[in-house]
Amino acid sequence: MKALNRLTRPFFAAALTSIVLTPGCASQETVEEREPAQTPGAVETRDTAQAQDDIEVRTYMWAVHDYDRPLPPRVDAGPGPSEPAPIPSDAIVLFDGTDPDADLSAWHSAKLPWPVKDGYFECPAENGNWLATNEKFGDIQLHAEWFVPEAESGDQGQKRGNSGIYIMGRYEVQVLESVGSDTYADGMAAAVYGQNPPLVNPGRGIGQWQTYDVIFRAPRFTNDGELERPAEMTVFHNGVLVQDRWVLEGPTKHKKRTSYSAHPPELPIGLQGKGNPVRYRNFWVRPLGERPVSPAEQ
Repeated sequence: MKALNRLTRPFFAAALTSIVLTPGCASQETVEEREPAQTPGAVETRDTAQAQDDIEVRTYMWAVHDYDRPLPPRVDAGPGPSEPAPIPSDAIVLFDGTDPDADLSAWHSAKLPWPVKDGYFECPAENGNWLATNEKFGDIQLHAEWFVPEAESGDQGQKRGNSGIYIMGRYEVQVLESVGSDTYADGMAAAVYGQNPPLVNPGRGIGQWQTYDVIFRAPRFTNDGELERPAEMTVFHNGVLVQDRWVLEGPTKHKKRTSYSAHPPELPIGLQGKGNPVRYRNFWVRPLGERPVSPAEQ
C-alpha cells in the first residue's frame, strides 16, 4: 500500500523542513555510494576550508530519497525505436550504434573493459566500473539510447538496470528501469539524482530501447572561485519533457545535499557501472555556445 499512498497523497501534504547546508564539507563516499569517476581534470579548485566559511540555509519539502515523495504520473511514450536515431552532422560521436565496427575509443575505463557487441556496449557485471570520455565538455546537447534486458526483470528498485550519466563527472541524470518497480522519486529514471524527480514517467520498461536528450548548461564561477551562475539541465525522456531547465543546487550525491565548489569549465562525461547489464548505443554530444539572451530578459 505504500506505493499507492505515494501516488495519491497530495503533493503539499508534507511539512516543510529546514536544513542547514555547509558547502563543500560533505564526507567522501565510496564508489558504491555513487561517487563520480575520477575523470581527468575533475579537480576542485576551491579548497574545503574556504567553502566551509559559507553556510547557506535552504528549505526543502522532501528529504533526499524520501519514499513518501509522490511518484510522477505515467505517460505512454509509444514503442521504442528499432534503429538508432539519426546523428546530426556537427555532433561529436562517442559511440555509433549504426557502425558494426563501433568501439569505445572515445572512452576509457580505470577497471574492467565494457563489452561491445551487436551495435551496443554494456556495463560490466562487476560493481564500481566506470567509463569516462577522453574529451572534456561544458555546455552540451547530449543524446543517449539505453536498454535494460529481460534478464533484469526480477530485480526491483535501485537494482533494476541501475546506471547513470554524469555530465562533467558530477551532475547525474539517473538511468534506471522505472516501470513496474518502486523506488524513491528523485532516484528514478530521468531524475536529476537526489534533487528532482521527472515531471512524468514516460519509461518503456524492460526489453525496449529508451532515449535521453539533454540540454546542459555548465555552472560559471568567478576568478575567485565563487559561484556566478548555477548549472541548468533540461531532459527529454523518450521524447517527453521531464526536466524543464532544472537549476542544480550543486553536484548530485547519494543521500546528501551539496553545494558548488569551483571546477574547470570543461570536464569529461562519466558513465556509472553498478553491475547491472545496462546497454548503451548511439551516444553523441553537440557542444553549445552561450545561450542568446532575449531583450525581454534584460
